[in-house]
Amino acid sequence: MEYLELNIEVQPKQPWTEIAMVQLADNGFESFVETENGLLAYGQVTEVNCDLPLSGTILADKNEIFDLKWSVKRIPQQNWNALWEADFHPVEVENYLTILAPFHSKEACKGMCVEILPKMSFGTGHHQTTWMMAKAMFELPKMAHSVLDMGTGTGVLAIVAEKLNAEKILAVDIEDWSVENTLENAARNTCTKIEAICGDIDSIPPQQFGLILANINKNVLKMHLPHYAQLMENGGTLLLSGFFDSDVPELVSAAESNGFLKKRILNKDNWAAIELLKQE
Repeated sequence: MEYLELNIEVQPKQPWTEIAMVQLADNGFESFVETENGLLAYGQVTEVNCDLPLSGTILADKNEIFDLKWSVKRIPQQNWNALWEADFHPVEVENYLTILAPFHSKEACKGMCVEILPKMSFGTGHHQTTWMMAKAMFELPKMAHSVLDMGTGTGVLAIVAEKLNAEKILAVDIEDWSVENTLENAARNTCTKIEAICGDIDSIPPQQFGLILANINKNVLKMHLPHYAQLMENGGTLLLSGFFDSDVPELVSAAESNGFLKKRILNKDNWAAIELLKQE
């Protein structure tokens, strides 16, 4: 799948960079990298809206004066592994977990050690959202027997769930290469309880889960919430991430409308995660 890279240069950098990130996330962009003069935004060609007059729409309703430049380029589908290896450093989630690649030494692992070869999939642990989801999993009172991992990417969270004693894990992704990568990484970590399927929320057969993990984006999460409510055991836990801290009130309200109770909010940089309880 092809991606678009939107390069934004804005002065003053703050608060305009953060404002642009929030608005771009609502227009299909899924990941961001801050630069010296602004940010790079990435999104799937089929999902993003680049026909935006940036100064008029993305930074709308702001009266302050700013200087804005932008450019867009198309990035063809490719195996990202060769690119990531050069800058893929082990990730430590406090003292709970170390996520590393096959070419890293395991001698310095803190806590649980998970080995990931990412290929074209999202989920190395470097992103704040994956990091928060992993942290929240370790801090649950008890790992659920049955776990659903939506938007599994590399399968890293599914692998963590099995290593934390989940007995049945269903990992779901809309990209077939993510499913393939999840199965490869599961085998790499000697996991045997992970089933990976390609599809969306409607691909999941009727069943009940004690824990649902969904690290996607705000708009998809809102659409999925009624389904999560149907798939969740009473008293089960829903962990959401993939959005900015400014999106938390909107998502909490939507979750509460579907029978979930907010337990806590995690924050890292400008990103957030929400832990919710399915009410009986």
